[in-house]
Amino acid sequence: MLLDTPSLYFRAFYGVPESITAPDGTPVNAVRGLIDMIATLVRGHSPAELVATMDADWRPAFRVAAIPSYKAHRVAQGDAEQVPDTLVPQIAVIQDVLDALGIARLEAPGYEADDVIGTLTHRAAGAVEIVTGDRDLFQLVDDRRPVRVLYTARGVRNLQVVDEAFVTAKYGIPGRAYGDFAVLRGDPSDGLPGVAGVGEKTAAALITRFGTLEALLEALDAGVTEGFPAGSRTRLAAARDYLRAAPAVVKVAHDAPLPAADLSLPAAPRDPEALVALADRWGLDGPLNRLLPALAG
Repeated sequence: MLLDTPSLYFRAFYGVPESITAPDGTPVNAVRGLIDMIATLVRGHSPAELVATMDADWRPAFRVAAIPSYKAHRVAQGDAEQVPDTLVPQIAVIQDVLDALGIARLEAPGYEADDVIGTLTHRAAGAVEIVTGDRDLFQLVDDRRPVRVLYTARGVRNLQVVDEAFVTAKYGIPGRAYGDFAVLRGDPSDGLPGVAGVGEKTAAALITRFGTLEALLEALDAGVTEGFPAGSRTRLAAARDYLRAAPAVVKVAHDAPLPAADLSLPAAPRDPEALVALADRWGLDGPLNRLLPALAG
């Protein structure tokens, strides 16, 4: 089980009231919410291995070089991400808690959590479950292994299981074609423009017809005119430079440099004394007392 940890702690931050505080009054809503999410996931899915993936770089240089607008609307001062002031200090607490528990926490310099997930999925020998609220990771779905996404749009207690059939039913595309579809459609939340005038239906029709973005581009270059919805061929030709650059932004890496780590689900805390100190400092007894039995079980 691979956790898109930034996606989950942002969800916890906005889903749990900021009135949930440590003894000194510091908000710990994201910390407590994330711990409870992990407890729910472990109880419900009993993974043999669990990894909390992190963003070492929320806006990697290689993606900005390909598409300068990538996440540009979310830049605060300097090149920092816009993060609520009361969430920022909680991220360090989350990291400390994960480390004391012994839950593997992995990141790669110059890469996002999505890329860590992509790399671990590529390396995994067996089934993989990816927990995220980010549709970008639908591109990793693969029924053959299987790899599926546990999508948190409706909450961790009401997960949507995303497999190839789900992708096909929702978007009308082959189950493993989400990445190419997303390039065509674009994603305003990430500053990805897409092809002007090509919405979801046209993007789905193009991917269904040609199979892959690469095959679509080959057809354009070869002068093929059949199979293009009305008006779309001209738009695609005008966006050829974008279509060649965008896959570097949309597609998650499979080769991020990751340190060696024990991914096994810990049955007991790695550092019990540190965990007790964190629980006392931040008022985390309740959620940790729910998580620890789930890990031990």
